[in-house]
Amino acid sequence: MTDQVPEQFSEQMCEYWNLMQRAQQLFLRAATTSVSKATGSEFSVIDSASVMEAYTKVGMAMAARPVDFLSIQQSAFKKMAGIWMSGWTGRDKDVSDRRFQDDSWTNDPIARACRNAHLALEDTTLDILNQLPKDSKEHLRVAFYTRQILSALAPSNFLALNPQARRKLIETKGQSLLDGFSNLLSDLERGEGRLEIATNDGNAFVVGRDLGSTPSKVVFQNDLMQLIQYEPATETQHKLPILFVPAWINKFYILDMRKENSLVQYMLDRGHTVFIISWVNPGSEHAEKSFEHYMNEGPLAALDAIEDATGEKKINILGFCIGGILVTATLAYLAAKKDTRVASATTLATMIDFTDVGEIGVFIDEDRLDTLGEHVTETGHLEAHHMKDMFSIIRENDLIWSFHVMNYLMGSKPPAFDLLFWNSDSTRLPAKMLLWYLDQIYLKNALRKPDALTLNGTKVDVGKIKTPCFVLATKEDHIAPWKSVYPTTSLLGGDVTFLLGGSGHIAGVINAPGEHEKYGYWVNDTYPENPDEWLENATRTNGSWWPVWADWLEANDRAEQVPARVPGYGTLNVIEDGPGTYVMMS
Repeated sequence: MTDQVPEQFSEQMCEYWNLMQRAQQLFLRAATTSVSKATGSEFSVIDSASVMEAYTKVGMAMAARPVDFLSIQQSAFKKMAGIWMSGWTGRDKDVSDRRFQDDSWTNDPIARACRNAHLALEDTTLDILNQLPKDSKEHLRVAFYTRQILSALAPSNFLALNPQARRKLIETKGQSLLDGFSNLLSDLERGEGRLEIATNDGNAFVVGRDLGSTPSKVVFQNDLMQLIQYEPATETQHKLPILFVPAWINKFYILDMRKENSLVQYMLDRGHTVFIISWVNPGSEHAEKSFEHYMNEGPLAALDAIEDATGEKKINILGFCIGGILVTATLAYLAAKKDTRVASATTLATMIDFTDVGEIGVFIDEDRLDTLGEHVTETGHLEAHHMKDMFSIIRENDLIWSFHVMNYLMGSKPPAFDLLFWNSDSTRLPAKMLLWYLDQIYLKNALRKPDALTLNGTKVDVGKIKTPCFVLATKEDHIAPWKSVYPTTSLLGGDVTFLLGGSGHIAGVINAPGEHEKYGYWVNDTYPENPDEWLENATRTNGSWWPVWADWLEANDRAEQVPARVPGYGTLNVIEDGPGTYVMMS
């Protein structure tokens, strides 16, 4: 044993020296890059000026109510004392917070004290914030960034306070610390000086082999998209084809993951002809592409192409996230044009009423839009990491700090996880489309207002949409809060079926039937104005929502089935094998 210690120490010193050389090279590259960009327009999703302004205004409002604030403080501190004392009476052993699940947080008295103090601080701070007026964007920002500070200060995030990390440091004789430093450098190198925390094993999946691999062909393409048609899985198929319109913030294959959780494969197995749009990853050459371009070169172009491929003049359509917003806008445009080519429509995790956008509201207002405009006017697009960072900050403990602990404190590598692999495969956003969308759809909320939005020179009104629509929201969605999706039931002019799935924006949507399904769903055939009233009277069912939706879709297509449609057998020639080249663009 004594002979092995010097050998291990020597190896670790060599590794440490190599890591320091990597760090030096990284810092030199970062310094050179920062000098070269010094004259450019920088943009960050976090605006320190607006944060400071928010804290100042809320602080002044609190100072103007000294008696109320004192009462709030007394109540909060009493609550904090109660939580703190419970730690010494043994009543806190069922702490459900995932950050403190390891037994060492209870068995180690110092760790237990740190944990209880932090949880008490979080709880009482939240109590104080909840008693303050909530009628301003400043309060929303203060509540949001206060939570960010508290999450960052959790004892689990510090090596000296985290009993699991300390234990591993001792067990590995310091190797976990070196591995964590190596992981940190790798994340900085991948981000070219910007910390890009690894949330998955980047080598675990290959698009086209493991994900997005359902047999298919590209049968049409233009500047913005490739249209993919899938090989049939049944001898006959339903008469109406279905077009999937994914978001263009990430790649299309969220709807075609592994075979067991592919919505595309599920619909093929049920006998549907499936098409999907694979959006281009835009560069500076796409700077002038507008929201109208996305409509014209996206679903409208796909409608014509699908008719050429199948001979069908009517189709079903599905839109996910911002793809659902595009689908809704397209339906309103088609309604204004008296065009009835869409037989039914489905939107997944899609808001068309932006009255309450949830925590995303802390990032965007008129001032931030001006700053963003200066940046994207110079670059021609918004870089992919900005949107990814924004969505990660909204779920900071799950998508930032848990990986900080795993990667850096424990020195481990994140496991293979297909949803997080896809989540890391972000895309850029064209300047013109992005600025128009944030101004018109997000800030002015024009899509929900009759004739407030003009597309291709035509005023549109979602209230004139008579197409039967299926609307899915998910209960824990932080991007499209379900209570902000619910108003769609009254805004559209036709029959609307609303279903609330469990979990969040991604996991709640990609909840395939089978032995691994995790989340249930709620249904209620009546739609009162208040979403809470709807949920109170809704029926919860275990399992996947996919069969409910597919049954609804097929109930609207009673025509006799047709022979299976094979890509290339219509008037459209096959361009290349799926998943195509657009999805491979970095």
